[in-house]
Amino acid sequence: MSEFEIFFKLGIEHILDLNGYDHLLFIVALCTVYALKDWKKMFALATAFTLGHSITLALATFELVSFPSDIIEFLIPVTIIITAVVNLFRKESSPGPYPYSRANNGIGVSYFFATFFGLVHGLGFSNYLRSMLGKSSSITSELIAFNLGIEVAQLVIVLVFLLVSYILVSLGGIKRREWNVGVSSGVIALAVSLAVAAKFW
Repeated sequence: MSEFEIFFKLGIEHILDLNGYDHLLFIVALCTVYALKDWKKMFALATAFTLGHSITLALATFELVSFPSDIIEFLIPVTIIITAVVNLFRKESSPGPYPYSRANNGIGVSYFFATFFGLVHGLGFSNYLRSMLGKSSSITSELIAFNLGIEVAQLVIVLVFLLVSYILVSLGGIKRREWNVGVSSGVIALAVSLAVAAKFW
């Protein structure tokens, strides 16, 4: 297995690792207000998140930026909490999890927040990636592979979540508002526990 394949696999495993489920929670929070028919918008939103974390992941990996890991460990669940809380107050006509604006520009606001919060998550990814890189001489290639692995894992999570949502809401008879409130509340509870456990305190 090549180094590229190894780091591609590491990117996938890092997202799917239930021992570090904070990034998974964020993706779930992003997905909650969408239906299966919105999969293109959701894939685009997940890609905006990837764009954000790719920027800071690269900057941190090449040691161009540096932030205390304790602060990042606290800020990551904060981004999850904000996303999930806004879900609870989301208007049915709103096109995404963040905006309370008109449909023609609201999704753009969602992309902005997904990218911005991705910047925070990228700093969290960098701690893991740097520990795996060691003294590697092909950092750029491995960074790209790791990012691609993360993106693939995120899109799989999005698809699975939207399918589950479709089964329970469209076929199972659960009201979309109840689904939104239930999932978002659960995400908030888990994210609060992560924030409280952060060494930042």
